[in-house]
Amino acid sequence: MRLEKCFFCSSTIYPGHGIQFVRNDSKTFKFCRSKCHKAFKKKRNPRKVRWTKAFRKAAGKELTVDTVYEFEKRRNVPVKYNRELWQKTVAAMKKIAEIRKRRERQYIKNRLRTGRAKQLQRDRKDIQKNIHLLKTPMVAKKIAVARIKAKATTQAMEE
Repeated sequence: MRLEKCFFCSSTIYPGHGIQFVRNDSKTFKFCRSKCHKAFKKKRNPRKVRWTKAFRKAAGKELTVDTVYEFEKRRNVPVKYNRELWQKTVAAMKKIAEIRKRRERQYIKNRLRTGRAKQLQRDRKDIQKNIHLLKTPMVAKKIAVARIKAKATTQAMEE
């Protein structure tokens, strides 16, 4: 079973699914759904359309350069069937998938960490700017007691 990649959004196309477009120069383009096909016909650039894989990689949202992606490349070299080789290959594929997921998770964590730091910095700045709105109960109580004492002293002076 051969799984193809969509020319526009880079998602996988399973057998019997999608649309194939053949240009006059006999170059074939495979699309996973009509949304991708229509965007291609409208001459949209996949790197500028926000929902595509190309945009996410170009914008730095996803991991782009990693040694794990070398294993995903298609190789058109025929190999003689060997049961042991296939078993090792399937086991390696599972291990590679785990490694890739772990690295992607770490990449996303690191990417979000900078946003979190910026948010904390903005929050601190906002608190410093509006510190007068954040009075603790003890401070409010002390201020109330001070006002009562001030009123008592002014009344005592007036009498």
